[in-house]
Amino acid sequence: MKARLLHLAKRFLREWLQPLALAAAIVLPLKSSLAEWNYVPSGSMVPTLLPGDLVWVNKLAYDLKIPFTTRHLAEWGDPQRGDVAVFYSPADGVRLVKRVIGLPGDLIEARGDRLWINGAPLDYAPLPAAAADAGRSAFRVEEALAGRPHPVQVLPGRRALRTFGPVRVPAGCYFMMGDNRDDSHDSRFFGSVPRASVIGRASTVIVSVDPAQHLRPRTDRLLRAIP
Repeated sequence: MKARLLHLAKRFLREWLQPLALAAAIVLPLKSSLAEWNYVPSGSMVPTLLPGDLVWVNKLAYDLKIPFTTRHLAEWGDPQRGDVAVFYSPADGVRLVKRVIGLPGDLIEARGDRLWINGAPLDYAPLPAAAADAGRSAFRVEEALAGRPHPVQVLPGRRALRTFGPVRVPAGCYFMMGDNRDDSHDSRFFGSVPRASVIGRASTVIVSVDPAQHLRPRTDRLLRAIP
């Protein structure tokens, strides 16, 4: 019996654990350095991203990192204004998904939820009725950020930091904000994000489920590009 158990253990090691270990040794470093996915747990990026979205993160958008670290092997680009980026919060190291608002050296301020960059106000426009419908407690408009329009949401009934600054973005850092402007913990509270803390650019919603509806799939968000 003892010999049989030993034989089964060796067979299990040879046929299952070794192939799995080899696959992990190949896949995990690639996932760490090239691309991965990020689950969206909160509504801070509504209406662009919804709670329950699983987004594709391009880790090669800006640089190549040593696997499992934030050290850069090479850099070929930097986050651009309007990108939706995944990064480690400078406050507690938690991974967050926000939009790049300010670049190094920019002067950022807000006056009643309207953003100003380097002394100039951003342009805002009405959204189509279907996209703007957020219920009585919220309304949505289209914000033009460096010629890249995207929707933003404000919550008039919520206490929020609608006016701040001006704030100068330090060298090598980025000012990040959620598209759900009155319900986002972002650079208004924890400051600008160092370049080394940026993981990659979120480009696509892979799949989405609705946590409020027993994880019912949102088929209309399948493979949706992120503006």
